[in-house]
Amino acid sequence: MNIRPVRRAEIEAWVSLRAQLWREDTREALLAHAYRFLDWERCAVVLVAEEGDALIGMIEVSLRTYAEGCESSPVPFIEGWFVAPEHRRRGVGGALVAAVETWAAAHGYTEIASDTTLDNTLSQRSHTALGFEEVERIVAFRKTLRR
Repeated sequence: MNIRPVRRAEIEAWVSLRAQLWREDTREALLAHAYRFLDWERCAVVLVAEEGDALIGMIEVSLRTYAEGCESSPVPFIEGWFVAPEHRRRGVGGALVAAVETWAAAHGYTEIASDTTLDNTLSQRSHTALGFEEVERIVAFRKTLRR
């Protein structure tokens, strides 16, 4: 397994991984977001895990001015993190996070942040196992305005 930055030529394979993470989004929306993410000035790094010729995991990191529980700014923030189901429980996710940690430290950052939904207990356990500490729980609200 090799961890490295994604290449623009691999955008279709990257989007295939993104589609498994964000199942509710259309392929067109995922593709458009991937291109925007690569060109976004707050995009820090997109890393992929490859095995042979196949991409088996990915991690997308932005730079946020604020992240819950963090003391520094900007802070590298894991926006998306995914490992193909057939490659899980083999250290791929941990290797992706470790590569982000190495990248962040090399660029002078002192912490990284991430989040997940309240019902995603697998992600919560994965974060905890990799040394993340839970800093806050929230319930988000929205209201549609009548016109």
